[in-house]
Amino acid sequence: MPPLQLDAVQTLAFAGVVLFIGYGVCRVVPVLGRYNLPPPIIGGLLVALIVLLAHGRGATLLKFDTALQSPLMIAFFTSIGLGASLSLLRAGGPQVVLLLVVATIFAIAQNVLGVLVAGVFDLPPLFGVLAGSVTLTGGPATGLAFAPLFEQAGISGAGSIALAMAMAGIVSGGLVGGPVGTFLIERYRLRGHSSFQAAQLESAAAPDEMRNVPTEHSVLKNVVVILVAMWLGAWISRGCAALGLTLPATIGAMLAGGAIRNFDDATGWIGLSQSIVENVGAAALALFLVVALMTLELWNLAGLALPLIAILVLQIVLVALLCCWPIFQILGKDYLSAVTVGGFIGFMLGTTANAMAVMRTLVERYGPAPRAFLVAPMVGAFFIDFANALIITACLNIWG
Repeated sequence: MPPLQLDAVQTLAFAGVVLFIGYGVCRVVPVLGRYNLPPPIIGGLLVALIVLLAHGRGATLLKFDTALQSPLMIAFFTSIGLGASLSLLRAGGPQVVLLLVVATIFAIAQNVLGVLVAGVFDLPPLFGVLAGSVTLTGGPATGLAFAPLFEQAGISGAGSIALAMAMAGIVSGGLVGGPVGTFLIERYRLRGHSSFQAAQLESAAAPDEMRNVPTEHSVLKNVVVILVAMWLGAWISRGCAALGLTLPATIGAMLAGGAIRNFDDATGWIGLSQSIVENVGAAALALFLVVALMTLELWNLAGLALPLIAILVLQIVLVALLCCWPIFQILGKDYLSAVTVGGFIGFMLGTTANAMAVMRTLVERYGPAPRAFLVAPMVGAFFIDFANALIITACLNIWG
């Protein structure tokens, strides 16, 4: 029986159905939500496993047209660029800048460790980078987005490797962040703000636009800005390619988005809405992840389990040790710093959702830490993704 051939629109529609199956599975199986495994990953992985079983029997069930996968991916990274506001960075205060610097240095350290361990197993340096900041700091979205470039650079099965490492990182971030934060709080006998202080700070931190309902005009305007940034980003990437520099289309779009965002912050001419940009980016990301996962060739993971496990274990040890010293001390050595460290581990091994879950667990036990809930998401959801993408691009140009 020949495989069912889906065109680009049918593939996207199928991905949408699979996405909501993922949401349903996460509701039915509470443990998946406990470890913050994203529904797009769960849905897409189910299809990938079915494809793997069929492949083992010599059958091909479906053929997908992934023409829309790249635009979805670029749209998501454009939304990251449009969130990279220098004024937002300044508004977050010195703690945001400090945490971003620490996270950027740590992302580089993840890659150094990955490259060293890869060398022990006689694997190319880019294997260590893929199992480093690409999938740990970056998470599944960054891992799957950059996988084709790593594949072109000689890392066979890069997409499957990225998925495996990102999933393991998400689980590890949820398991490690809480105990490390608890250790620091108990070790230094720290406690949080009063409930009244927390309410005041949380109210001050809440953006005004969250109270506004977006109109058709504002949604359309922000979507058009994303499309324009994607267009400009393509020209930026082509210009760099002409100079002999590898610059993925995602990075060009991110840079264009960052330029547009900061131009709008300075002039107010466009009137961007961060909440709309985030929602459009989140929708593009969810569909991109499902489409990318459905086409993974998981059989390429055979034989790579040992080096991946070795890298993951050492990455966990590295983040735990450095968070106990010197990161905790650099951030201020107080209760807010301990909670922020828990969130830091969450998003440096997994996702921002991990960070929020870890910090929530800590504050429920030890008391509110409103500054941590302002600082960690700003770095984990916006700024570190931007910095990490530039680090990955540099690694591709060095070892690609």
